Amino acid sequence: MTVQDLSYAELYTRHAPTAVDYFVSGMGFTRIADSVEPDRSSILLRQGETRLIVTSGPGTTRFLDRHGDGIADIAFSCDDVEATHDAAVAAGARSLGRRHGHPVVSGFGDVAHTLLPHATASAAELPPGRRWVRSAPAPEPAQEGPVRLLDHIAVCLEGHRLTEYADFYEAAFGMSRYSSEYVAVGDQAMDSIVVRSDSGRVTFTLVAPDPSKEPGQLDAFLDRNGGPGVQHLAFLVDEIIPAVRRMSEAGTEFLATPDAYYDGLAERITGMRVEVAELRAVQVLADRDEWGYLLQLFSRSPYERNTLFFELIQRRGSRGFGSANIRALYEAVERDRLAAG
Repeated sequence: MTVQDLSYAELYTRHAPTAVDYFVSGMGFTRIADSVEPDRSSILLRQGETRLIVTSGPGTTRFLDRHGDGIADIAFSCDDVEATHDAAVAAGARSLGRRHGHPVVSGFGDVAHTLLPHATASAAELPPGRRWVRSAPAPEPAQEGPVRLLDHIAVCLEGHRLTEYADFYEAAFGMSRYSSEYVAVGDQAMDSIVVRSDSGRVTFTLVAPDPSKEPGQLDAFLDRNGGPGVQHLAFLVDEIIPAVRRMSEAGTEFLATPDAYYDGLAERITGMRVEVAELRAVQVLADRDEWGYLLQLFSRSPYERNTLFFELIQRRGSRGFGSANIRALYEAVERDRLAAG
């Protein structure tokens, strides 16, 4: 009854060509295969070990009306699918029947989890269950984009339910609490709990606004998204500076970092062997934890409701998220929210 890996994240969208172009042209993903069903069409994208499925059609309308474009399914590969299904239901999940031959359970909000057998899913080039038609040859290693894998998924929840969902992912999927953080920015504040599978291949950062503080960006997300949902996907890269330059040139927009952030940064990242001027030039944030260093940057949301966005993260030994970076990233999203009105 334990989760081993994250097989794919599935994005529901009203306009698949635009969504696919964002990932392929802007972020370096490759279109791998297509699947057509009576009520929906899906496109499989891959980069490194990351698989995204972009789905549109009548079968997605209910989700899209409620939430706009966003992640609707996060598929887990499990060592024992039926036992995991039963554990999830016992922990409070709703059984949503079977999809493409595999059991599905509720997660948070309207986001579901398809449960796949690990032995099959890990060996399959295409996610099992759908009738995929290959749409492109596999890219040569030299053509691969900068993304290696999905480092973590940030999930925005209501403030009073953070601990409840952390308990749920522990009981339902055998995940463990890895860390927690409380960040106060002016009159606003957020709580977070990180839960991670024992395999280390599935990490959820559960975030929620502090209801005792003034409403801020997380409250705005919950309002625009119609409740809990995936706030962002964090993509792990080997070298973030060239990745940001490459994606920026391709049209991906990233959030700006104030110049004041870089004052005194050299002392905080002593030993990282990177020039602050390089980081400033591409607006990348840098921090360290007890294990090493990490560099991060958020994209601007490309979606109408300004909900789901993306993160690039580079780790040099780091296993955490960096307190200074969490605050800076929170502030960056808040500035963007206020600028957008």
